[in-house]
Amino acid sequence: MPTIAERREIFRQLHTSGCFAIPNPWDIGSARYLQRLGFKAIATTSAGFAFSRGLPDGAVGRDTMLAHIRELVEATDLPVNADFENGYADDPNWVAENARLCAETGVAGLSIEDATDRRESRLYDLDLAVERIHAVREAIDSTGVLLVGRAEGFLVDRENIDQVIKRLIAYAGAGADCLYAPGIREREQIKAIVAAVAPKPVNILIGGAIGLTMKDAESLGARRVSVGGALARAAWGGFVRAAKELAEHGTFDGFADATPHADLQEFFAKIGKMDGH
Repeated sequence: MPTIAERREIFRQLHTSGCFAIPNPWDIGSARYLQRLGFKAIATTSAGFAFSRGLPDGAVGRDTMLAHIRELVEATDLPVNADFENGYADDPNWVAENARLCAETGVAGLSIEDATDRRESRLYDLDLAVERIHAVREAIDSTGVLLVGRAEGFLVDRENIDQVIKRLIAYAGAGADCLYAPGIREREQIKAIVAAVAPKPVNILIGGAIGLTMKDAESLGARRVSVGGALARAAWGGFVRAAKELAEHGTFDGFADATPHADLQEFFAKIGKMDGH
């Protein structure tokens, strides 16, 4: 198993060329299965984890989230990028301290958003948002953890593309290693963001069927593609459909596409033996 330092170096190297997928598991089992499929890195999903706890996105507390992040770091050999929401504080000093605690979990990267609360979708003023990124940069600078600056304005329909780009440029200047504006879907907008923050890498979110492939993302200049809570929602989709069919019709056809018990049993048994269980 690679050391934490080695994983962080591998993660940084992934951002230097090409385009890689960074899928988002929500528990140990899904993280380990993604490793089996050959992905080079994974990222946590605040939404996927929150739903698994019976909570809305944004309602998981800092300490619970830190424990979850550490659990995923320890579950696989892969570099892990933490979806660390807004850093669980408004004040730059507290955000920096929380980011330091996140780095201690062993993550290879972490993202900080400029939305004050995912449920209310308000944005920090630009000056404060930049100060927050700068404070986190200083707090984790010696760790080798990659810092992702997230501009949420487009996702929450509060800012246009020019305002989002202005924020991303400012976050890059404050020390963000990678830039991310979830909610951007149009090809020309992706190209504009990539050009604006070059040579720093850009993450794009593809959480649905929007007509883009990994090859498209690479051709547009994106360095990595995450899926947010989409894999968790896909799992929920199968569960909801099967459960509704049973509840409303008393039939079991919803289980037709379920992964066979034997397949999962074999996979997790092998993983357990590798872990010494």
